[in-house]
Amino acid sequence: MTGSRRPHLGDASAVATQAEGYLRARAHYDEACGEARALCDRMPWMTTAQAEDFTRHYVDHRLTLTRAMLGATVARAGELRQEYEGRYLQLRRVLLRRHASWLSVVLAAAAGLHATVWIWLR
Repeated sequence: MTGSRRPHLGDASAVATQAEGYLRARAHYDEACGEARALCDRMPWMTTAQAEDFTRHYVDHRLTLTRAMLGATVARAGELRQEYEGRYLQLRRVLLRRHASWLSVVLAAAAGLHATVWIWLR
């Protein structure tokens, strides 16, 4: 039986993320084309072929710069994630040691109180 498989929640999320990425990339491309056209409009001496060539080069250059910028941002985000995870682990260990210390103090106090009450009531 070849029924349609319902996508898992993770699959739907991945599809939504891909769609969002595509839409953002397309909007960025359209923005770069608009900037190139605005620049070409300020240079009326250019022929149509020159304007198209300029637009193509401008958009390619802009997209290359954007990829490089996004790559640097992703790399920095990874570095920050590692730093924060390391700090979180360190703080978690300190907190665990403090709780263990306080628990030991409370248990020792309870044992001492119990021993005192037991001796006193005997």
